[in-house]
Amino acid sequence: MPTPNKLQGRLGPGFTLIELLVVIAIIAILIALLVPAVQKVREAAARTQCTNNLKQLALACIGYADDHQKVLPPGGWENWDQRGTWLVYTLPYMEQGALYKNASVVAGGDLYSTPNSVGIAWNVFANVTLPYGRCPSDDYQPNATVVNYVGSMGPQCAPGPCGFDPNLIYCNRPQGSINWGYNDSPDHGNTFDTTQLRGLFDRLGAPVRFPASIPDGTSNTFMIGEALPGVHDHLAQNQWWNYNGGNSHCTTIVPLNFRTPEQMDGSTCAFQTSNWDVSWGFGSRHTAGANFAFADGSVHFINNGIDIRTYNLLGCRNDGQVLGTYDQ
Repeated sequence: MPTPNKLQGRLGPGFTLIELLVVIAIIAILIALLVPAVQKVREAAARTQCTNNLKQLALACIGYADDHQKVLPPGGWENWDQRGTWLVYTLPYMEQGALYKNASVVAGGDLYSTPNSVGIAWNVFANVTLPYGRCPSDDYQPNATVVNYVGSMGPQCAPGPCGFDPNLIYCNRPQGSINWGYNDSPDHGNTFDTTQLRGLFDRLGAPVRFPASIPDGTSNTFMIGEALPGVHDHLAQNQWWNYNGGNSHCTTIVPLNFRTPEQMDGSTCAFQTSNWDVSWGFGSRHTAGANFAFADGSVHFINNGIDIRTYNLLGCRNDGQVLGTYDQ
């Protein structure tokens, strides 16, 4: 006589194939609904972190000015000696005083007052990634020694090396007879003379008094904005401490998040990263715009569709013009 199956009668009927497919479809729909929501939350968190980084850097620049005869940290060289970028001089104001002190010891004196000091101390900075230097939304080489935040040189001309310069119309008396309040000035912001500098920073370290050198008002003037190393050849050098490393190399004549094809008309000269008239612009991986720290320490999100005149007037510290509206 066969042994009775103890489980017999206890098991209910199983799923049919159709029921199983319905369950799978429902799960897929739920995942499809959930993923965009998660991405939005992550981007919101990244944008908040980015905003905080910019605010702290702006306050560090203001703190530096308070301690240095009301002059903002230099953007780069001074008297053609390697003095380092504004990021070097704000280290003590960003809880990186030990790094600054170590570099000063290696250089044999204070980094600003000792000629070629930052050049001597390069090895101290070479492998350092600043904890506040990256925007989480930008996935460019996460471990690279690069900083996404660039001091604004305002509407300074930045002709490239190949003659494809679509944005030069916005500098040096832009669009011919239209007066936007600023006139000719040196290309690429290369000047020691503050009167020739339209923004707040340049790689040669023209001294900008704060707030005396900002007659348009600190709440109407960009101080620092986001930029993308992946489309900016100088930032891609991964040397945030170097005067020529890109962190004073963004101009507002290039529209926000301006993009061109990687190569145009077969010319190797027109690659975006090496053509400064299209690559030296501000931008981010955020949706629809980028964050900017203003000279009063506030941070605003500027939309890609901002009027180009308004954008350039926000970049210029002394145009004397009435601003239009800008999106936040």
